[in-house]
Amino acid sequence: MKTLSRTEDRVPAAPGRLRAAWRAAHAPVPGVSRRTRALAYAVPFTVLPAGLWRLPAAFDAGIGIGERVYIVFLSLFSEAVAFTAIGLVARWGEVVPSWVPALRGRRIPPAVVLVPAALGAAALTLLWTVLALATEIMGTTIRGDALPADFPSEQGGWMAFSYYACYAPLVLWGPLLAVLTVAYGRRRARGETP
Repeated sequence: MKTLSRTEDRVPAAPGRLRAAWRAAHAPVPGVSRRTRALAYAVPFTVLPAGLWRLPAAFDAGIGIGERVYIVFLSLFSEAVAFTAIGLVARWGEVVPSWVPALRGRRIPPAVVLVPAALGAAALTLLWTVLALATEIMGTTIRGDALPADFPSEQGGWMAFSYYACYAPLVLWGPLLAVLTVAYGRRRARGETP
């Protein structure tokens, strides 16, 4: 009987599985232009700086556990929602992935994707492109109250610079999603599906 050496007795991890899953999630369907694909891949990066900017606040000494969980959840959830924009150019936005038990392989009706994407684009554009810019120009909160003195944009210096640098990309989230939604609708109307 052959004895196994130290390197042979370990079960090798499957780095190919992760790489294959990554490629499958990002592979565009036929008919998607390079420009549209680049816009879809850019959407998560419009959200990432704001999420990273918020995370240190989760570890401040003066906040409770509920606020910590909320901050981390908000950052992760925002990034996950932004990632769904890639579905507007990828196969999983048109055909249910094979890992979904009851629905695998079924074609997704365009309206199931277009309605939430259009509503999301409108809401994000209203929130981050219109309201955020308007309240920043007026120096108020969304409710119309004056900004508190400890608000990052009111503190000046590096705090204000980092705040603006991290939150400014959010202005693009809604409009980019709108462009991708229109491109998805046109492509599906032409019948270019996997």
